[in-house]
Amino acid sequence: MVVAASLVVAAGAVVGVLAAFDDRRASNEAAPPEVSASPRLAPLPAVPSPSAPAIAGSASPSSSPSVRLTPSPTPSRTEKQRKRTTTAAGRLYRHPDSQVLAWVRSHSGDPRHAVIASRIAEQPAAVWFADYSPGTVTARVAAVTSGGAALGRVPVVVPYAIPGRDCGGHSQGGAPDLDAYDAWIDRFAAGLGSGEVIVVLEPDSVAQTECLSAGDRADRFASLARAGRVLKSANPRARVYFDAGHSGWNAPGTQAAWLRQAGAASPESSDGIFSNVSNFHTTADEVAYDRRVLDALGGPAGLGAVIDTSRNGNGAPADGEWCDPSGRRLGRTPTLSTGESRIDAYLWVKLPGESDGCKGRPGTFTASYAYDLASS
Repeated sequence: MVVAASLVVAAGAVVGVLAAFDDRRASNEAAPPEVSASPRLAPLPAVPSPSAPAIAGSASPSSSPSVRLTPSPTPSRTEKQRKRTTTAAGRLYRHPDSQVLAWVRSHSGDPRHAVIASRIAEQPAAVWFADYSPGTVTARVAAVTSGGAALGRVPVVVPYAIPGRDCGGHSQGGAPDLDAYDAWIDRFAAGLGSGEVIVVLEPDSVAQTECLSAGDRADRFASLARAGRVLKSANPRARVYFDAGHSGWNAPGTQAAWLRQAGAASPESSDGIFSNVSNFHTTADEVAYDRRVLDALGGPAGLGAVIDTSRNGNGAPADGEWCDPSGRRLGRTPTLSTGESRIDAYLWVKLPGESDGCKGRPGTFTASYAYDLASS
């Protein structure tokens, strides 16, 4: 099946990725692997000796009110171009509370520390909101967006609570129904503030819809279109991107047709598409694929794409393995200046080292896996 090689299966890793705010996170350790030098990164230290004992990290949750949807005017092409230029000039935000940073702070004596700290922990990455917690989501989103605004940097946030997500797979969960999801999105939007922010809206939600009936699919797409309008109405400087799967999954025309139904061609809802979240396809393949999807999608000329490059340095495994496949490495570092037309950013949406469920429990940071990625 095509889905078996897709990001949706790999998304089992992200149920716990909310861990920037989840005190249930954990670190699964293993003996350090054999390594070879990386052609893209600085020289490595010698192969380390066995690791020091693990020390658990911590996090703190918070609370929130809600927001109501109000109409959003359609931005002109000039306004969209000005917004794109402003965003490209900014810098991405590294939130100070994540599983990898907790590990780095707790394991200064681990021989893998320097590699993981410099090559993963120092990079800006997305913050996921993968639990259905309407009472706390606004304040938790605000903690991220206000932190970015205070430094003049651009945070990346990932709402991940659509009902029926992952077709009942590893990442099943989310809101109990679409009415509850709509209300949760209202509360999520209330935390966006007024600064620049990138929203990666619901990985899997469009590309993985064949498990839904036609009616349920239409309802989901209507809710996603509404979500885009709510997010952009709450913060006109928010850039909202919709799920395009990846280059090894649906045909561009099929994906574009679904995206159009989900509101991705409307500037009131969307700034474009995202691809390769939690997957491994090369940046070149994703650039070509995203452009084909955007061409088929239509909509304003200003629509663009963002690509998850966190683990795609060696491309996707030939056998289609999706669960913590060996031989992978870090991809391009996150940037808002790609030098590629219609490609707005390379992002680390899936944090390297957070397991898909094979080298550690799904969604937990696994130091041995992180070291493999950072040193291969």
